[in-house]
Amino acid sequence: MPTSVFYRQFERHEQAEGVNAHSTTYCPGCGHGLVQKYLAEAIDELGVQDRTILVSPVGCAVFMYYYFDVGNSQAAHGRASAVAVGHKTANPDSIVISYQGDGDLASIGLAEIVSTAQVGIPITVIFINNAIYGMTGGQMAPTTLIGQRTTTSPKGRTLLAGQPMKMAELIAGLDGPVYVERVALYDNRRRTHAKRAIKKALELQVNGRGLAFIEVLSECPLHLGLDPEVAEDWVKDNMEPIFPLGVLKDATDGAAFPVIPTATFDPEATLKAVDATTERPPRFADGFPTHIDPDDISFKFAGSGGDGAQTAAMIITRGAINEGFDSTHIPSYGPQSRGGTSYADVHVALKEVLSPAAPNPHVLVAFNAPSLAKFGPTVRPGGMVIYDSSVIAALPDGLASGVRTVAVPFASVANDLGTVLVKNIVALGALQGATRLFPQETFLTAMRAALKSKCAMIPINEEAFKMGAKLAGEQVD
Repeated sequence: MPTSVFYRQFERHEQAEGVNAHSTTYCPGCGHGLVQKYLAEAIDELGVQDRTILVSPVGCAVFMYYYFDVGNSQAAHGRASAVAVGHKTANPDSIVISYQGDGDLASIGLAEIVSTAQVGIPITVIFINNAIYGMTGGQMAPTTLIGQRTTTSPKGRTLLAGQPMKMAELIAGLDGPVYVERVALYDNRRRTHAKRAIKKALELQVNGRGLAFIEVLSECPLHLGLDPEVAEDWVKDNMEPIFPLGVLKDATDGAAFPVIPTATFDPEATLKAVDATTERPPRFADGFPTHIDPDDISFKFAGSGGDGAQTAAMIITRGAINEGFDSTHIPSYGPQSRGGTSYADVHVALKEVLSPAAPNPHVLVAFNAPSLAKFGPTVRPGGMVIYDSSVIAALPDGLASGVRTVAVPFASVANDLGTVLVKNIVALGALQGATRLFPQETFLTAMRAALKSKCAMIPINEEAFKMGAKLAGEQVD
């Protein structure tokens, strides 16, 4: 049937003229074309075109947004179901379709589809199983059959690669989905049944029943190296015995999925939900610290896991934002919470941080010798290194021209104050004293906010900060 759900012309090519305006990317005999035809007809018949959001995958169907005249999102590889959940929760009245292939859904997106299905939120998942990675060169997929040759299993898949993954059975075994069926396309009877199943899956969402999952056994003549007709026989003779057709779960007579609360975009309600306020924090700086850089200053805090680099970086970021500037904090944690390498990149920008990474920081704060040796040579010429002289005995080779060094015994000062846990605040004070980035009160205000649930710790942290600032300031004044 003709349907307005498809665009009259496909503008995938630059001019969208001639044959290009009416052709898809699919190979002759590929099942994607049929499935998408049935999907478009179901959308049309149910009258939900204006409510539909189609989440396209990375794979052979990557260009679906050129074909379907509905709302479209392009998801990262494997993440279509997660994006679909976002759409559904943001707009509960929308009809959301996650359309994915076997490499996309069953491999890189396996965690996403399992967690989405277990929630059971009312979306429709169309899963195309052609037993191979189609778009990216014909590699072995999770659904590739034992003995099937691919570019990465030229002698055929063996048991060392595991048995083919049966996604419909896996999804049907979860509590969340209400309808799971596997269909095929190799003859007219199977095509008619596939069309009905796709429409039913969509209709269940329209009625708010829950998640429906349709697996479609689909031909890939190109990578099978077969004519389309022969490829249909291959699916029937080889795939169907491994992936039996039929309904694997039908719990559509149960209760409807709970009503999803309508998202609010009211600023006051949003601020209340995250315990924020419209009250502007106090500002103490006269302006942007252009004595360091005209418009964007980068920092790196580095040490062992547990040194507090991330907390110090977070406090700078909050302080800069309080002063009205853009700021970012990107953490990088080690393999364990204590003892592993941990560093944080921070940017403070006059207008906008264009890249949050700090591969060549203006200032490095190093808590131990390995961090100083690793990142010291990356500090830009004319920059600064502030380091813990209580554990670092010597500077490394390779510092750039004009790099100034400031030695402050973070750990020793913290121990003298009664707890080594505040050495990161000593380091933060040293940064303020050495760079005059902002006035001390900028940092102290951000620190007090960070410690509002541990008020008893505020006095010792303030003392640690001022000690660090004093010791560093004496070296640069």
